[in-house]
Amino acid sequence: MQKEYLKLGFDPIAAGNYMLVVFHLVPGEGRDLLDAASEVAAESSTGSNLTIGTATEFSKSMDALVYKIDEAKNLVWIAYPVDIFDRGGNVQNILTYIVGNVFGMADVKAIKALDCWFPPEMLKNYDGPYTTIGDMKKYLGIDGDARPVLGTIIKPKIGLKTDEFADVCYRFWKGGGDFVKFDEPQADQVFCPFEDAVKAIAKKMEQVRKETGKNKVMSFNISAADFMTMQKRAEIVMKYMEKGSYAFLVDGLTAGWTAVQTARRMWPDVFLHFHRAGHGAMTREENPIGYTVEVLTKFGRLAGASGMHTGTAGIGKMAGDGDTDVRAAHLALDKVASGPFFEQDWGDMKPMCPIASGGLNPVLLKPFADVIGTVDFITTMGGGVHSHPSGTEKGAMALVQACEAWKQKIDMNEYAKTHAELGQAVEFYKEHVEYTKKYAGK
Repeated sequence: MQKEYLKLGFDPIAAGNYMLVVFHLVPGEGRDLLDAASEVAAESSTGSNLTIGTATEFSKSMDALVYKIDEAKNLVWIAYPVDIFDRGGNVQNILTYIVGNVFGMADVKAIKALDCWFPPEMLKNYDGPYTTIGDMKKYLGIDGDARPVLGTIIKPKIGLKTDEFADVCYRFWKGGGDFVKFDEPQADQVFCPFEDAVKAIAKKMEQVRKETGKNKVMSFNISAADFMTMQKRAEIVMKYMEKGSYAFLVDGLTAGWTAVQTARRMWPDVFLHFHRAGHGAMTREENPIGYTVEVLTKFGRLAGASGMHTGTAGIGKMAGDGDTDVRAAHLALDKVASGPFFEQDWGDMKPMCPIASGGLNPVLLKPFADVIGTVDFITTMGGGVHSHPSGTEKGAMALVQACEAWKQKIDMNEYAKTHAELGQAVEFYKEHVEYTKKYAGK
């Protein structure tokens, strides 16, 4: 046990300038919880597995401190002096400390960061979002409280050639949809080169704008092997697309936090779309090592993402607890929001938009919107519109009609009687998607 990292009863909030993390921690054989907690605090701040002979009085003031434990629930609260972190507002640096080497420690069986808290002074060093859902809604002509942004993901997620890809975008926009995103693996494939795709999509967007009189938005995945290529892809998009009509998608976990923060700093006036591909390896409830959706979401907002996927509140096809996803959505969006253990006041930091994807379809729009409790989100239905019996355009129309029924407080099945596209969607998804059946009659 490294007692210098223990300070039970300490009040880090009153002391000021400490970032707080709650871990679920299961010690290895022969160790008790307090012993293991002291080792985690040491490894995630100034120490190692042995007392450090080169420590100074000042370096000791940078120690992380275990200030509370709950042995019955295997919970550990650790306070980190904010001065140990890179003063350049570096999210990658924080995560390297708190969820870095500790995940590889042989003396713990399980360690998962359940929640974290940032003090007000710390928040001032981090970018936070610049462009917001409010900016996107203004461009799209959506009154702020009127409705969510209705979007889709191009499906099949890979394999469409350039003109086919652009045509699917067009058909969704023509049907009334607002927002289209690359699926997360879409990049610069040989059968659909990135620049060719951008040019084709720009033409289709201009065509549908002339036909409908409405602006549309496309989210392009600029993730790449190196930042020079990301920059090149961003510049291609800006060359062909009207300002406001595009977002930059970054696969935040596979491309990395540095890619997210660099994009935020280089193009602050572009909506930065954080896709969390790979998060399940850390966030799934059954995983003993990792961090929660709430922790991931807080760091996404800290890094400056404009929007981030936060789950479907247990309504779609992806694993996830409803309460967790709802908390994540509000941690992204609200000025003050509660996580599992801490209430976070974001101060002047702008909101980050929740993005919902993963098995939603028009039938599921109302139950998701009701449980999430806000209209400031983007829904991105992939198979939920492209598998519509009459095709993508009709699928988009069904989504718009489902939104109209929900906003007007009209029973969806009643509305479907006079709106053929929604009627087809209700019957199709009720028959073909098992988890939709419980909502189809509501």
